[in-house]
Amino acid sequence: MKIHSLLVLCLTTLATLTIGCRVGNTEHHHANDKATKMAQGMGDVKSAVAVVHPADGQKVMGTVTFTDVAGGVQVKGQLKGFEPNSKHGIHIHEFGDCSDTAKLTSAGAHFNPEGAKHGGPDAAARHAGDLGNLTADASGAASIDMTMKGISVSGKNAILGRSLIIHAKEDDLKSDPSGESGDRIGCGIIGMKKP
Repeated sequence: MKIHSLLVLCLTTLATLTIGCRVGNTEHHHANDKATKMAQGMGDVKSAVAVVHPADGQKVMGTVTFTDVAGGVQVKGQLKGFEPNSKHGIHIHEFGDCSDTAKLTSAGAHFNPEGAKHGGPDAAARHAGDLGNLTADASGAASIDMTMKGISVSGKNAILGRSLIIHAKEDDLKSDPSGESGDRIGCGIIGMKKP
């Protein structure tokens, strides 16, 4: 009789612990799913940031933010380290990879989910990542403040997890695939911005 009671007690305790672990693991699993989806750009992320670092031998650097707004994404930031009074193509590229610091080819091509031809930011046909040009002032600093249509931070045509590339030359806003904008001189991965 004692053995039977002890066996029932042990089985009941084991069942309670198992249910408790399953509930705890389920809650932990759901939290991990949410974090993973957000990190993959599938969550409800509304703002992002790219901290631009120079390619080898270059000086360009700065910070650009991306915020979902009505009609697109507001792109706003400050960069420095350019030749005075120069123009430079600026594009979102397909991969969030700036590891090739010599040429920045690890960032891939322009972000172009619709398979369009290269163009300016206001062109009817353009890559989603075509942001046009930056114009540096006499001190070599440049700013950007524009709203881009056809992209979102983490929704359709998401830019989260991609990269922002600065080019050595002015983008002619028409030539495929990159507007004849020359070498890649700066790169920043577009990541989730701290709230």
